[in-house]
Amino acid sequence: MANKLTLAILGPGGIGGLLAGLLSRAGHQVICLSGEDTATHLRTQGVRVRSPRLGDFTAPVTADTELRVPVDAVLITVKHTALDAALTRVPSAALGDALLVPFLNGVEHPAALRARYGPQAVAPAVIRVESTRIAAGVIEHASPFAEIDLTGDQVPRPRLDALSRALTEAGPTTRILPDETAALWAKMAFLAPFALLTTRHALPLGEVRTRHRADLTALVEETAAVSRACGAPTDPAAALARYDAFPPATRSSMQRDAEAGRPLELDAIGGALLRAADRHGVPVPVATRLVGELREAGY
Repeated sequence: MANKLTLAILGPGGIGGLLAGLLSRAGHQVICLSGEDTATHLRTQGVRVRSPRLGDFTAPVTADTELRVPVDAVLITVKHTALDAALTRVPSAALGDALLVPFLNGVEHPAALRARYGPQAVAPAVIRVESTRIAAGVIEHASPFAEIDLTGDQVPRPRLDALSRALTEAGPTTRILPDETAALWAKMAFLAPFALLTTRHALPLGEVRTRHRADLTALVEETAAVSRACGAPTDPAAALARYDAFPPATRSSMQRDAEAGRPLELDAIGGALLRAADRHGVPVPVATRLVGELREAGY
């Protein structure tokens, strides 16, 4: 990868739009892949970012409905529920030797992407940020942080270094972690209890951690046990301390999706947790109950 990269963003929503704007502002060529209406808007209006931390700016991007030119990397920033449909915009022949960098919740997507595109193409990433698409090409970044963990057990290190450098210089603090499984499960172990409980009870985190403390504690311990069985030790006490430190009005993205009537990432998060627990013989009664109740509710 050269100093200035050519990067495709698959899904220019809250996360993808933020990264597209930041990377374009830093001088990289950015191609947003989306539906025709959004692509037309982005070609003419660019991406507008509003961020107390990273600044308010508008950055030009190109846009298309499908990848048609060589790129250094494709950043996958759609939700898991839209992944299969979105991947039709990235034909294997067009991808060439570009990296695929999925910013997806859950732990099962790297294997599926490697089966489709090849083992050396996939560099999973985890992002910690609050960023929302409020209109086509308009992104609000509200959190005082934007942090990325980049992994890729089978990706040559120089390729990860070049992408990490580009991301860090664009704004998000980026680090390369040596253990892909540990990185993905570290997020899963925090996200699963938060998402399942706030969505199941339709309550913000502050009320969940007081009114449903026993379930929160049990679910954190269950998720940590599954994570350990998968080879990624996590600390339940540290997870609980993080929940207690969050503002009480915090809601999960799954909860916001439920409130808006959008499809939930229930299978990618809760379903994947149950499947991993089953593979390793780890009992997860609270997780099983909550996933079952959400499925019975029609999610």
